[in-house]
Amino acid sequence: EVEFVESGGGLVQPGGSLRLSCQASGFNPDDYAIGWFRQAPGKEREGVSWISRPDGSTYYADSVKGRFTISSDNTKNTVYLQMNSLKPEDTAVYYCAARAGMISGSVAEYRYWGQGTQVTVSS
Repeated sequence: EVEFVESGGGLVQPGGSLRLSCQASGFNPDDYAIGWFRQAPGKEREGVSWISRPDGSTYYADSVKGRFTISSDNTKNTVYLQMNSLKPEDTAVYYCAARAGMISGSVAEYRYWGQGTQVTVSS
């Protein structure tokens, strides 16, 4: 059974940083693309960043490019999202998700989802 445990969310001031973690179990990490998504109140879920497997190529939404960094530690089966220079508009519940094969920007194509972690950027 595929499971994700997310952590690292919280309250941070504008300009601050957070690192989200997504620890996965129940599948071979080399067979799945991993994405971070977020959903703000009243808005649709949107893609933020993705990492392909096994080559480790990374991709970012324009809104976070240059501020967020996705990475993985295969020894721990964990994917991270380092978020710097946070803005109030980054406030959302952040989810990690996996799909077999190649990366996709479509939320609907990800089969496995974590429970989400709240990120609030406010002064």
